[in-house]
Amino acid sequence: SPEIQEPIKPLEKRALNFLVNEFLLKNNYKLTSITFSDENDDQDFELWDDVGLNIPKPPDLLQLYRDFGNHQVTGKDLVDVASGVEEDELEALTPIISNLPPTLETPQPAENSMLVQKLEDKISLLNSEKWSLMEQIRRLKSEMDFLKNEHFAIPAVCDSVQPPLDQLPHKDSEDSGQHPDVNSSDKGKNTDIHLSISDEADSTIPKENSPDSFPRREREGMPPSSPSSKNTVHFDKPNRKLSPAFHQALLSFCRMSADSRLGYEVSRIADSEKSVMLMLGRCLPHIVPNVLLAKREELIPLILCTACLHPEPKERDQLLHILFNLIKRPDDEQRQMILTGCVAFARHVGPTRVEAELLPQCWEQINHKYPERRLLVAESCGALAPYLPKEIRSSLVLSMLQQMLMEDKADLVREAVIKSLGIIMGYIDDPDKYHQGFELLLSALGDPSERVVSATHQVFLPAYAAWTTELGNLQSHLILTLLNKIEKLLREGEHGLDEHKLHMYLSALQSLIPSLFALVLQNAPFSSKAKLHGEVPQIEVTRFPRPMSPLQDVSTIIGSREQLAVLLQLYDYQLEQEGTTGWESLLWVVNQLLPQLIEIVGKINVTSTACVHEFSRFFWRLCRTFGKIFTNTKVKPQFQEILRLSEENIDSSAGNGVLTKATVPIYATGVLTCYIQEEDRKLLVGFLEDVMTLLSLSHAPLDSLKASFVELGANPAYHELLLTVLWYGVVHTSALVRCTAARMFELLVNGVNETLVAQRVVPALITLSSDPEISVRIATIPAFGTIMETVIQRELLERVKMQLASFLEDPQYQDQHSLHTEIIKTFGRVGPNAEPRFRDEFVIPHLHKLALVNNLQIVDSKRLDIATHLFEAYSALSCCFISEDLMVNHFLPGLRCLRTDMEHLSPEHEVILSSMIKECEQKVENKTVQEPQGSMSIAASLVSEDTKTKFLNKMGQLTTSGAMLANVFQRKK
Repeated sequence: SPEIQEPIKPLEKRALNFLVNEFLLKNNYKLTSITFSDENDDQDFELWDDVGLNIPKPPDLLQLYRDFGNHQVTGKDLVDVASGVEEDELEALTPIISNLPPTLETPQPAENSMLVQKLEDKISLLNSEKWSLMEQIRRLKSEMDFLKNEHFAIPAVCDSVQPPLDQLPHKDSEDSGQHPDVNSSDKGKNTDIHLSISDEADSTIPKENSPDSFPRREREGMPPSSPSSKNTVHFDKPNRKLSPAFHQALLSFCRMSADSRLGYEVSRIADSEKSVMLMLGRCLPHIVPNVLLAKREELIPLILCTACLHPEPKERDQLLHILFNLIKRPDDEQRQMILTGCVAFARHVGPTRVEAELLPQCWEQINHKYPERRLLVAESCGALAPYLPKEIRSSLVLSMLQQMLMEDKADLVREAVIKSLGIIMGYIDDPDKYHQGFELLLSALGDPSERVVSATHQVFLPAYAAWTTELGNLQSHLILTLLNKIEKLLREGEHGLDEHKLHMYLSALQSLIPSLFALVLQNAPFSSKAKLHGEVPQIEVTRFPRPMSPLQDVSTIIGSREQLAVLLQLYDYQLEQEGTTGWESLLWVVNQLLPQLIEIVGKINVTSTACVHEFSRFFWRLCRTFGKIFTNTKVKPQFQEILRLSEENIDSSAGNGVLTKATVPIYATGVLTCYIQEEDRKLLVGFLEDVMTLLSLSHAPLDSLKASFVELGANPAYHELLLTVLWYGVVHTSALVRCTAARMFELLVNGVNETLVAQRVVPALITLSSDPEISVRIATIPAFGTIMETVIQRELLERVKMQLASFLEDPQYQDQHSLHTEIIKTFGRVGPNAEPRFRDEFVIPHLHKLALVNNLQIVDSKRLDIATHLFEAYSALSCCFISEDLMVNHFLPGLRCLRTDMEHLSPEHEVILSSMIKECEQKVENKTVQEPQGSMSIAASLVSEDTKTKFLNKMGQLTTSGAMLANVFQRKK
């Protein structure tokens, strides 16, 4: 007989889970162990204490099994649950056991045998009774079917003819509000899943959980198990006179299992759609936990169909809960499958049931511990948006997404939230939510994750802009607010601009350009004439910049590429022939947007490469989107009016005015580079030449010109053009312009290929290095130094080396303080990264000579100036590997000469120099400088803590150039 067990307790279950997992691992069932631990994700299988029992870990499963025979099972444990023996009957049957003295563990064999016999007789008797009752039920059901065929109305026949079924208690899902967790056999205590207990492990569980308990719904609505009344099946009856009891006893040997839950389901064949749905609703909660996690998506169609068609709300709720908990950590493909199912469900059942049944499942998992589950929630909100009631879209769903955007720590989840918000923005029609959407947009743009910001630009911002356009707020609020925020940043950022926020607002404005242009086209005077008829003109492939996403494609916003082509044709004709009178949306761009942008551009820091680049890209996209005619007739004139380039403007006001601002590089790189025909290139060359000339002649800072060269030099397509501009400077009659050209070459050398350096740069620099004006010759030194740092052609390096040697060794330059200063600064800058042979044979020996000469300088100010620059150069070079010979013959002697200068002129520097000299001398003594790994900085390897602290403290007090001191801790590249 099957053994009877008490219902398993949670702690017992956790203990057994632990032992089973341990057994699986010990016996190499690793995959099974992984699946088992996945299905019990609330338990730590590496730690016995996690079970929660205050006892030591028991022996393993094998030991417990082997030891089982030493423990006798008492008679009370030998009753079959199906026999229905009550506890008081059992005690009456076993007086011997209850009266056993405590010292006796087992009954005598004769008594034991007698007890077993009595119990078996009782079982047999009860089984006979059971089969007799079942036969009676079957006959009554047949009679019911017959009566139905005869159209008799018997409303209560089911209850009157099935007393045995009525006596069997039931358990319904209404009993508990909990859901089964399909990933864990422990969670929820399985309170609303009918227990699946095999006939080998039937238990004396409370009656409401009895495996014989048939759901009440069967008695209420499910057709009986006999074949349909439309097609009743008749079987031949044998012409025998056996008693029914004998028949039943005989049939009991067929070993059918109708007593368990599963046996009951198997014995009843569903014969209608409704009964199929009811059967699936009962069976699926038991099937799902036993399917491998990797294959559970195969159950999605079954779960969805059942959830759609099942008549009972509680069962539908349970099935949808199973759907959302089907896989513990669903991957992309599995989430897509679940979402596809949710959308199919939504289309089938309509908005009311989607709100009542699907949304609560999302809400439950909004704070789930696994990001994959929260990702499913975020994606569901977007996928279900079209199928929800509109008031729910703009309230509950929007609030859920807002909460997840603000609180979720996973970038992937917030990215999905942003995409869903974009979809919501495409369906929302409540104007009161406009400002909430704007706040969400600002939060999304300021998100620390690049993924989230990218999704904002690709999905959320274009969708929000489309809604803003419909509300008439694109120009009047959205763009204007972003511009005002940029202006406020610039006003507050006089002592330090928040470049991250500037990038955030400006990139948002840039993403709005396609929406703005679409608005201009749709509100144009010709928009009513834009009809598709005849042959549609083709749009050039390069007419618009490449959009970041399909939602930023102007043709998508307008509706089709053909419609856009017709509008563009009319747009160009209107601008060229008929003007902009009455075209309010375009006049706003010309009269409000452009002047405000140009004013903002004049306020940004011209030395901020990032800001210049951002605004340059913005104007480039704006001009390319609005077209060449617009750029030539509306954008360029406004810049030219402000810049007013002419020879008459060469005075101090012009020099310190707009030409020194970021307006110059942004006009050059953002507007003049939009189109690349010959006349456009000539305009750019002429503009740069004029700026170079005017800045040079007015002795103004060259930052605006440098910013233009840096931005344009990043694109190899402009290298030839820039060299043409510089050659204009090389041959200019003014030494001031030639001097500027020489300094500009330094910026260009880094990005230009070596062929151009050899053919165009070096010849120009050689020409300038023999210029009659000494200031022009000195101005070439930084460019020569940069060539030494970046070029690897030996022939080219030799030419540069010879030119620098002539500066150092020619007697005419002996007293040229500014030349020596420039050379020392250049050596300090390029020395650590220059070719080692050039550094060892040229740079360090010449620094030694310059240090010796400086000891003899009688003018203290000049001596201190040279000494300070020498200190910076030696600090930078101390990071390099220096051979023992070089250290002894040049580096240490140069440092000692420098220390002599600093003893009289700058005691703070003298302390650091003494430390450096001491360390160098120690290294020479230990001969460690011969080892390659000794290439560690001499200054930076001041191993003594006292010396290191003193060095760093003093370094912070010095007034020397920050850029040079930064090189002290640079490694040799």
